[in-house]
Amino acid sequence: MRRLREIPPTAGLPLQAADLLPRRDALTATLATQLGAPPLQLECSGTAALLVALHALKARAPNRSVVVAPAYTCPLVAIAVHRMGLTLRLCDTRPGHWDLDPQALTQACREDTLAILPTHLAGLVADLDAPQEVARATGAFVIEDAAQALGAREGGQSVGLRGDIGFFSLAAGKGLSIFEGGLLVTRDSALRDELLAVSAAIVPRAPGWELRRSVELLGLAALYRPSLLRLAYGMPLRRALKRGDPVAAVGDDFASQIPFHRVGRWRRGVGTRAAARLPDFLAANRERAKARLTRLRALPGLTVFDEAPGTTGSWPFLLVLMPTATKADAALAALWTAGLGVSRLFVHALPDYAYLADRVPHDAMPHARDFAQRALTISNSAWLDDAGFEQICAVLGGPS
Repeated sequence: MRRLREIPPTAGLPLQAADLLPRRDALTATLATQLGAPPLQLECSGTAALLVALHALKARAPNRSVVVAPAYTCPLVAIAVHRMGLTLRLCDTRPGHWDLDPQALTQACREDTLAILPTHLAGLVADLDAPQEVARATGAFVIEDAAQALGAREGGQSVGLRGDIGFFSLAAGKGLSIFEGGLLVTRDSALRDELLAVSAAIVPRAPGWELRRSVELLGLAALYRPSLLRLAYGMPLRRALKRGDPVAAVGDDFASQIPFHRVGRWRRGVGTRAAARLPDFLAANRERAKARLTRLRALPGLTVFDEAPGTTGSWPFLLVLMPTATKADAALAALWTAGLGVSRLFVHALPDYAYLADRVPHDAMPHARDFAQRALTISNSAWLDDAGFEQICAVLGGPS
């Protein structure tokens, strides 16, 4: 019976029929109020938001051309940097973690560094102390990649506000979704004006793309439920694995062309209605995650990632590190196609994606590679019941 149900790999906020009715646009204002943030700027994706941010910063520092990013992050970062004509310089992560390694970061950042991109993964708050310190020393900017962390906080303040610019994603499965969307935030009012000016200058209307996204949003509203996700997510996953393509199975196979267009009023209205439920949704996510972390910590050999002191996560999924790559592969072989929402976050560290070979330096990055080989994600969806979660725990805690 369970084979007929498919748990999504991340906890997205399900849309309701009433969300699809016409409504005035108050999306950015609603979210800014919820986050306690300055005015937010809406773009058509998190990647588009990053492009606008890089464009604005490049105008401020035309002699700088390098972006320093963690070697374990979304491939779209590399694609965006390349599209801007900038150079990507990778920084290894801390051992057994996704945070930028402070020593490696110091060595990676120089007078040519335009921006440093610390990443808030799994809805958890990244260490920003080292990036901020290095940025001050080298004159670089800090862009917080909070694509997975809408609603996460540090010291009661939303992520995205310690750096010069922060951006969030409203893609499918990222909590609140309008299928594809992105948000920019900054405390600097002058920089905020510059971001708006860049967007007005370079982002076209492209009604064909907006029509496509609207149809895709209708599909998300219809199919985002355990009884139908097998069609939209489970079957493509299994086909990709059958042909030996884990990159496609995870969804890491991004096109080189980044769609760029303005978000239409109807999708903004859908997001406005759904956003009213976001605070309660995030609170329930956190309560469920905290209870399940306790169970995961009892399993031998697992590293279970939790909130750092003084921070609050948004918890789209749970992130664990298996003791060895062999055990991670064995657990994934048993669970990836079981319909229980277990997956990888990213299949590889950035140097190991074949299709990024012309855009990513082929540096060693041992810690990032080790993390990619051992990390697994577990859905934090309310649709994953206790019986399913115990089935996951039995595999993760069993012999290799």
